[in-house]
Formats: sequence, structure tokens, C-alpha cells
Amino acid sequence: MDRDDLELFERSIGQATEAHTGANLDAALADLGWSDAFDSEPRAAVSVLFERQGRAATTSSALTQVLGGDVLPALGGSNPPGRLDGDCVEVDGLALGATADALVLATDGGTTVEVATDDLDVAPVGGVDPALGLARIRGTATVRATPAPARSWDVAVAQARLALGHELVGASRRMLELAREHALERIQFGVPISSFQAVRHRLAEALVAIETADAMLDAAWQDELPGSAAMAKALAGHGASTVSRHCQQVLAGIGFTTEHPFHRYAKRVLVLDELLGSARTLTRELGEELARTRQLPEMLPL
Repeated sequence: MDRDDLELFERSIGQATEAHTGANLDAALADLGWSDAFDSEPRAAVSVLFERQGRAATTSSALTQVLGGDVLPALGGSNPPGRLDGDCVEVDGLALGATADALVLATDGGTTVEVATDDLDVAPVGGVDPALGLARIRGTATVRATPAPARSWDVAVAQARLALGHELVGASRRMLELAREHALERIQFGVPISSFQAVRHRLAEALVAIETADAMLDAAWQDELPGSAAMAKALAGHGASTVSRHCQQVLAGIGFTTEHPFHRYAKRVLVLDELLGSARTLTRELGEELARTRQLPEMLPL
């Protein structure tokens, strides 16, 4: 995309994510040709959609397309959600609003298989953020279609982690905007609380966390290594936690209420952080890999 095309694409995706969510957003993305954009220019398609989706606190099934199957790994994990066993596949994973009669599952054998959802237990996930629309999918099903080759699972997970990283950054930016607006409007002792040094420090630290995560995402797209994608996802998750904590302090009591939109983002980032590995899990795994190989990763592109 040239600059004009990218600006139009960003504007169109932004309008779609602000106006729709769930199946309606999926339909809007189909009309806009997001799938074609993802096939031809994955970085632009992923970064634009998921950051705008994070800012709007809306949801779509686009993550499943990035990963290459209709079923995501179970919360907190990053292993393939299906395991082939002869003519059957054992499934334990998550879906984002899956309503079709058949699902494509990435499996340990590097294949995708098609099964009927009627053969599986599908239950909506409530928890801290039911608005995300996750469903837990479990059970054993008979394979309906001959297994077909799939792209590398590591590559698919890396790209999906980058998508989640952008969504975390988008949600973080919106939380910071909400806290900043509150700080400018809230009057204490006759002055806006934005004039207090403690408030400014918290907002500044939140901004640093966001920009750090954003820079790491940019580097990970450039070097295209799974390890860099894991680092980017970890930094985005850690940064979102920092932003949520500082912005909650600035918002004070109003931030705890359902009258203020902040709670939607605070809950959303908790769940997004756990998908395909949390900041804590990924950091530990990256540290263990360094200890095992005794080699530092290559310098990231600057």
C-alpha cells in the first residue's frame, strides 16, 4: 500500500471497529477486503485492525485467520489446540464467536483438519470479560476432511502474538487517553489534578510503557523471528498491566464504576495478555531459552 491507500485503509478499519463488534465486525471486514489485505500485506492488515480493535474494545474472529485455524489454544497456552489420533482429533481450545458447522484445527502433526462442531462441547466463557465472546471447545471428533498441510505452527503463533500485541497497545493507548482527559477535567484544591507531579509521573510512565511495546512490535515485524514476536507480546502485556495500574490510580473512584468506560479496557487486557502466553510465562520461557543456549539473540533492526 502507498501512503494514500494506507490512510484510507486505516480510516475504513477505524470506522468499522468503532461501529461494529462480533459477527457484525466480521461482516464489515469482509466487505472491506481485510482478508485480501492480510494475504498481500500482513503487517499493515494486522497492525491496523488489531490496534483499532484494541482502542474500540470491540472483537472479531480475525485472530483465527492470523493463526490459520478456527480454534485458538486454551487460555494461557500456545500449543496446537487439536491432537490427531487416527481418524479422530482431540480438541481443547478456544473460539472467537465460532458459529459455523465445521472448524479447522491446527494439530501437532502440522496439519489442519475439519470436524463438525456438533461433535464437540462448546460453552461460552464468562469470567472477567464475557464481552470478548470467547467459547471453550472440548471433546473428541471424527475427522470429516483429509488432513491438509498447514504453515509452520511457530510462524503462525508468532504472527498471532504480534496481532495480540497490537491489540494490547491499542487498548493501552485508549486507557491513557481516558486517564489524561480525567486529569485535565478533575479539579482538586482549585486546580486540575493534571498539575500534580504524582499524576504526571504516572501518566508519563504509562506512555513510556506503551511506546516501548510499540517499538518492540515494529522490530519484531522487521526481523520476523518467533523469539522477537514472543518478546513483543510479553512487553505489550507487561506494558498494558503498567498502564492499567497507573491509569486506575489517576482515575481513582470513577475508574472502578461501570459508568466509566475504563473498566472495559482494564478487563480486556487481562484476557488478551493470557492468550498465546502471558507476559510472565513468555518472559520465563525466553529466560530459560537463554540459560539453555547460553547465547544472546541477534541485535534487533534499528
